[in-house]
Amino acid sequence: MVVAMDQRTNVNGDAGARKEERFDPSAQPPFKIGDIRAAIPKHCWVKSPLRSMSYVVRDICAVAALVIAAVYIDSWFLWPLYWVAQGTLFWAIFVLGHDCGHGSFSDIPLLNSVVGYILHSFILVPYHGWRISHRTHHQNHGHVENDESWVPLPEKLYKNLPHSTRMLRYTVPLPMLAYPIYLWYRSPGKEGSHFNPYSGLFAPSERKLIATSTTCWSVMLAILIYLSFLVGPVTVLKVYGVPYIIFVMWLDAVTYLHHHGHDEKLPWYRGKEWSYLRGGLTTIDRDYGIFNNIHHDIGTHVIHHLFPQIPHYHLVDATKAAKHVLGRYYREPKTSGAIPIHLVESLVASIKKDHYVSDTGDIVFYEMDPDLYVYASVKSKIN
Repeated sequence: MVVAMDQRTNVNGDAGARKEERFDPSAQPPFKIGDIRAAIPKHCWVKSPLRSMSYVVRDICAVAALVIAAVYIDSWFLWPLYWVAQGTLFWAIFVLGHDCGHGSFSDIPLLNSVVGYILHSFILVPYHGWRISHRTHHQNHGHVENDESWVPLPEKLYKNLPHSTRMLRYTVPLPMLAYPIYLWYRSPGKEGSHFNPYSGLFAPSERKLIATSTTCWSVMLAILIYLSFLVGPVTVLKVYGVPYIIFVMWLDAVTYLHHHGHDEKLPWYRGKEWSYLRGGLTTIDRDYGIFNNIHHDIGTHVIHHLFPQIPHYHLVDATKAAKHVLGRYYREPKTSGAIPIHLVESLVASIKKDHYVSDTGDIVFYEMDPDLYVYASVKSKIN
């Protein structure tokens, strides 16, 4: 837990003893969500369709320019640079589609849906399927059983998993390739598919939306298969396939780090201890260096989770305005250099020690499987 040292002196000027104050992040916050909302300036709630579309145009033009440059130069020396840059832009496009799903892109539902379909289908994401499950994530953030994204496994479920499955889930970099599998099968202990209109993820009234999203996803896949016959599978792999993998790694790493990997363990809740506010306060802001602007300030995650209707281009201002209300419930992100190398250490350390939570208790913290940790350590030393 966060520890603050309070240096005190007595009335005679004698040096007082240091008193250690321990902050409990699971304690009931002394403020309400309305207090945070009231602190956020009015302009932060304003959505501009033109401004939002300008980011779409910017990212699409950048993607097209990189493709043209890479195909024209066609140098194996430059292809790795292209893959990293293009994969990062795919991730930026995902974030814009994510904003469409939240309705923070604009106040025009049709515009949000059309842009969301196009952007997410392009990177093989079923727009409404993911949008609805992500809505579930926001509505239940920090809840052990009801959350949807990188939800912790209860101890009994964890220990019933085959050892091979545990190793796949908790050995870097394998968890950073999980997103496509999650779309098809969700997480251990949860059933359903983001592509199936009859999945338990969705209400009957949402089935047409899911069918449409799956159709759009299928059309994009068909286009890629057609292009493989037209220009060759190697070219499609170089131009699209490898950047897609980089995008998946970005998505998995960022979404994991926004809910895990803080220096001190943060609580997860069940039952009456859970509330929308307490769950949202377990999220973590991150500084991604030069990538902050590229991927649309996704690192300002606390305020985004509490108020997903705020456009991404107002999240920095909203966060600054809300800090004085949040107090120590807001964890200031470590300042990054140009490249956020420090986050790799946080990611690896968390995956090695945050394995499951207790089956009982309404406030729980991650626990470590010592056998898995030893196995992973021995394996890394051998390699």
